[in-house]
Amino acid sequence: MAIVSIKSQQVTFYDAEGWILRAPVSTGTEGRETPAGVFAIVERKRDHRSNMYDDAWMPHLQRITWNGIALHGGPLPGYAASHGCVRMPFGFAEKLFDKTRIGMRVIISPNDAAPVEFSHPALFVPKAEAIAAASARAEPLAREAAEAARAAEEAKKTAATTARETASLTSSLRKLELLKRSADAEFASADKTLAATKTDQAKARAEDRKQKAAAKATEAVTRLDTAKADAKSKLDAAAAAKDAAKAAEAKKAASAKAASEAKLALEPVSIYISRATQKLYVRRNTHKPAPDGGGEVFDSSIEVPVTIRNPDRPIGTHVFTAVARNDTGLRWTAVTIDDANNAKDALDRITIPQDVLNRIAPTALPRSSIIISDEPLSDETNYRTEFVAVLNNHPQGGFITREHSTDALVASDDVRYDNGFGFFFQRNWSPQTGNARWRGGQGYR
Repeated sequence: MAIVSIKSQQVTFYDAEGWILRAPVSTGTEGRETPAGVFAIVERKRDHRSNMYDDAWMPHLQRITWNGIALHGGPLPGYAASHGCVRMPFGFAEKLFDKTRIGMRVIISPNDAAPVEFSHPALFVPKAEAIAAASARAEPLAREAAEAARAAEEAKKTAATTARETASLTSSLRKLELLKRSADAEFASADKTLAATKTDQAKARAEDRKQKAAAKATEAVTRLDTAKADAKSKLDAAAAAKDAAKAAEAKKAASAKAASEAKLALEPVSIYISRATQKLYVRRNTHKPAPDGGGEVFDSSIEVPVTIRNPDRPIGTHVFTAVARNDTGLRWTAVTIDDANNAKDALDRITIPQDVLNRIAPTALPRSSIIISDEPLSDETNYRTEFVAVLNNHPQGGFITREHSTDALVASDDVRYDNGFGFFFQRNWSPQTGNARWRGGQGYR
């Protein structure tokens, strides 16, 4: 976890035991203020040049929004001077780069803030047997999903082959139908001619023509009936292959979903509870590359209403993080950056739906988190981010002056983007346009 203090122009990095690295920073200047709020690293680039500010060098960049807010190496004049990013000393940024990861929490606080040890009955208590069961399920379900995918592909190929074969059969049947109609017409014409003839010689010729036409018509009927009988079995086989392909595709989807859920259960889970929207959102990193380049895809398949006592009263912004396992399950810390309520009172006001707890709590892991805030999620929250929430009661010029990255995507059954995890997204619902440290760490100047 990283906490940037705009007031002190300082960044501090924490592990499970306390702060480990600290350095001065330069945040956004007046009119280009760095937004205060809750973020996570969404992209890391060792060597980056700005596409907004004259090709400026921004080494060891760690992006926290897709519209351009990032932590990176840069000059530090001793005061806020950036266009909205958080500049760090060049050497510090380089040293830090290999210690972070996509999804790492970054908190930008208007004032000084630090994590403190915290406990509360509402925090997740995992069950060792549930974690073991999820781990045991993940591998066989992944194999089943892979096998179902192979079977679906084979069934699809078989259906395509039989479809091509039946297409040629249909064409042959049409030709035979035309031949039969032609033979019937010729027989009818010969019969009419025979009825109209007067002389014996003409009748003989007409009779011969009629007999030949009758033979031709009989042959056409025989050929058509034989072709239809042969085609029926092949058409039935094609229909069966099509149905088998549909069934295999359904099994593939179900297997992929089961494998995804088992795999995601082994990932840290993040929850965001918004007083503004009265909703609870869940995200987990799939570690799958985003399909449009840059970053990784975050699962966002859970979004539900949440009960907040006294919903008209401010609740503040609080980040609760599971930092390590302990004898009772998980050891938690709390960081408050907007304290309308203290952390305990904020959690006291929340009732998380039991079905959500049943799905998440038993397999909660270190680095899982719960964020409670008055704010809605920013429209910078999308399928390539964890959560982005900006404090609207503080300046954010360096954020709102930037062009939005992409339309935000959140959980929905309306639109499916399927990368093997079966995630559902739609456009965003409501965009946002001093504690003592636990132990010594390493400062940087």
